Amino acid sequence: MKLGFGLYRHMLNEDHYKFAKQCGATHVVVHMVDYFGHEKNDKSNANQPIGEKEGWGKAGDANQIWSLEELMAIKKEINSHGLIWEAIENFDPAHWHDILLDGPKKEVQMENLKQLIRNVGKAGIPIFGYNFSLAGVAARNQGPFARGGAVSVGMDGGDDTPIPNGMVWNMVYDENAPEGTLPKIEHDELWKRLQYFLDEILPVAEEAGVKMAAHPDDPPMPYVRNSPRLVFQPNMYQKLIDMNPSPANNLEFCLGSIAEMTEGNVYDATDSYSEQGKIGYIHFRNVKGKVPNYKEVFVDEGDIDMFKILKILKKNNFDGVLIPDHTPQMTCDAPWYAGMAYAMGYMKAIIDLL
Repeated sequence: MKLGFGLYRHMLNEDHYKFAKQCGATHVVVHMVDYFGHEKNDKSNANQPIGEKEGWGKAGDANQIWSLEELMAIKKEINSHGLIWEAIENFDPAHWHDILLDGPKKEVQMENLKQLIRNVGKAGIPIFGYNFSLAGVAARNQGPFARGGAVSVGMDGGDDTPIPNGMVWNMVYDENAPEGTLPKIEHDELWKRLQYFLDEILPVAEEAGVKMAAHPDDPPMPYVRNSPRLVFQPNMYQKLIDMNPSPANNLEFCLGSIAEMTEGNVYDATDSYSEQGKIGYIHFRNVKGKVPNYKEVFVDEGDIDMFKILKILKKNNFDGVLIPDHTPQMTCDAPWYAGMAYAMGYMKAIIDLL
């Protein structure tokens, strides 16, 4: 198993590569999307974006996918600091909103995504994580939820506020969209849209040598913002895997999201999916409680026995990357950095102990 570090788009610079290396990381997972366009999301603070009902800001350029040259330039800088680029996490909503919404541009956008995955494969980046969701990571709040009053995020009830037209996955892709909200659909319709996506993208990903890794819903509720969710119970990951037998059909395995689910347990899920060899990489974070009431806490503080998780992964010969994803902020001059350094130190220690 390998220790990795997640970097937001605005962190792709020498200081953060050095910080990741100093924390003990050998690999990085990169968010190419800029989630911090809204004034409530402070890049200087670097905590995970919240955004509330207004979303996370404006999506990227609909007419410009990430080019091979751009990816290679970033990879060269990452490699120059002794790190390996393991994965990209998430498509830009500007590049696939009509695939999610079954809109008129979905076929054009699908062709662009296929070219993007070819670019990722040519750049030698082995995994692309994605979250097939209309609301995305939503319906959460922030407060002093972790040990010692450290600021973290959690959930206290749901959010039925409809998603406005022109927004998907927390980001505005059309600032001139007509007034109104997205029409409500049911789960079967969203699964049908996912089937289209998988059947189109997986053959290309397989040829390109890229694993497509699906993230579970965060938070894992049946509905969020009046829209259905796909993977809000552990067994639903199996449904996703069984939809297409391609070896490129993999999972972005978020321990916190799975522990928040109301059915099953995180240990059985870890055992089942790692035994199948279907886990691309792992979000190694801890929580207390389950939806609709849970809190994200320090990695050594929550309901999950993290060392037990590692033993299961070792038993099933998982040799992928684990990243802390996000963590509570510590009370000091650099809250996010201190919290991440704490999580990384703990992870390195128990991996070495194992």
